Amino acid sequence: MSADTTGSNAPVGIDPTRASVARVYDALLGGKDNYEIDRKAASEMRAAVPHVADLAFANRNFLIRLCRFMASQTDITQYLDCGSGLPTAENTHQVVQRINPESKVVYVDNDPVVLAHGRALLEEDDRTKLVDADIYEPRSVLEHPVVVNHLDWSQPIALFQLATLHSYTGPRHRPAEIMREYIDALPSGSYVAISHVFDAEDDNTPAVRALVEAASKGTLGRGSSRTRKEIEELFNGVELVEPGVVLAEDWWSDGPRLKPPNIGQQLVAGGVGRKP
Repeated sequence: MSADTTGSNAPVGIDPTRASVARVYDALLGGKDNYEIDRKAASEMRAAVPHVADLAFANRNFLIRLCRFMASQTDITQYLDCGSGLPTAENTHQVVQRINPESKVVYVDNDPVVLAHGRALLEEDDRTKLVDADIYEPRSVLEHPVVVNHLDWSQPIALFQLATLHSYTGPRHRPAEIMREYIDALPSGSYVAISHVFDAEDDNTPAVRALVEAASKGTLGRGSSRTRKEIEELFNGVELVEPGVVLAEDWWSDGPRLKPPNIGQQLVAGGVGRKP
């Protein structure tokens, strides 16, 4: 797809006139699997917050550290990664299977480009699956035959919702209900990880509002932010692992912070919880 940057020869099922969250994220990370409309959305977000690409990288680095934590510090060997996005370096299955080769992963997405690229990547990996389902409709995920059969639902599972819920376009209260449906279905001992565009209710509030407005009014057409308390409410039913909901950059970082986080890095927070 990268050869056709305008989308004039887009595959069947892909609308090149409408920005995709996964492809915009890919554009912010410097990837090539995006169209002109996606780069326009990324540019609109960058105009609102010049360091927005660092938000994307902060979220990606959170995922990598999260995977290492799960694979090395817990007994989890099963992962349900919702809204996985386009494959890039250090995907969930690559990180966890490097530490524990027996780990099983199911990715969930409904973007046709993600599905095409992901299935090609995973063609010879029988421990990792990719399914087409709507992550905002938990039953469509939880009742999917691959999710039901590939994962052992009598054993703990790690559920990831990273940088997904802030793209939900329905009622503001619904993401908490969505997470409650997922959490209720998880076996005891499971883990839940969430990251979300973050409003710390401080000097950065104008920046996060500008970012959300750019996403909502621009070609992407969606976006929301949440305060720390509102993000914590998404973890209803699980016990937060220390340090709780913090900047994604600060969740068990790889070393001491020598540079202050820029605005982009301060606009995404995340946390991990364990279901008793």
